[in-house]
Amino acid sequence: MNIVKINNLCKTYPTFRLSDVSFTIPEGEITGFIGRNGAGKTTTIKSMLNLVHPDKGEIQYFGKILTENEAEIKKYIGYSGGTICWYPRKKLSEIIKTEKLFYDTWDDEACQKYIKLFSLDVNKSAIELSEGMKVKCNLLVALSHNAKVLILDEPTSGLDPFSRDELLDIFTELKKNGVAVFFSTHIISDLEKCADNIVYISNGKIVDSLSKADFIDKYEKNGESLEETILRMERGDINA
Repeated sequence: MNIVKINNLCKTYPTFRLSDVSFTIPEGEITGFIGRNGAGKTTTIKSMLNLVHPDKGEIQYFGKILTENEAEIKKYIGYSGGTICWYPRKKLSEIIKTEKLFYDTWDDEACQKYIKLFSLDVNKSAIELSEGMKVKCNLLVALSHNAKVLILDEPTSGLDPFSRDELLDIFTELKKNGVAVFFSTHIISDLEKCADNIVYISNGKIVDSLSKADFIDKYEKNGESLEETILRMERGDINA
């Protein structure tokens, strides 16, 4: 079952245009969103959260139109943009206490589990955290209110390889519980390890959206790795 549907999303800026972007995100699967810097990944993700207002197109969650059911839908979306944007001198414990007020679905047990897993010191302030720990703090909030969809913009950015593997393992566990995970990344090995599906965007247009296995079957040439395939396609050779 497709838990998210994006239909003909368009957004025009003076120097960039998102053109008829359409794809789906299945329940209980991990979908990797790939494309080079400036391809339209962040604009798409912000549109999916109604932080950017598209010129046209429709976004649905659980069969409901986002713009007509935003408050209800957003209770079940976990989002992380990679960097922390909270008050830098507030302790993490205070930030968590404030964040939980926004969700009647907040799960204290899950929160404590991820604090331990991420080795977060809640007595530290945001300004004291490394970039990697800031990412983990954002993810802690995204994972602590029983979200049915995780939308993550470069979630592994700034994480060391061990922490990245931990996070990808968490994604795999979450999908077993029916959670849909959608994440953008430049780290192709992340896709190789855990993605079920790939959505590939280039110059504001969706090149393809299909399962990882079908993507490899369709585009791989001469025993290439997935990274080599994507690099070749970015150079303009996308012939299947």
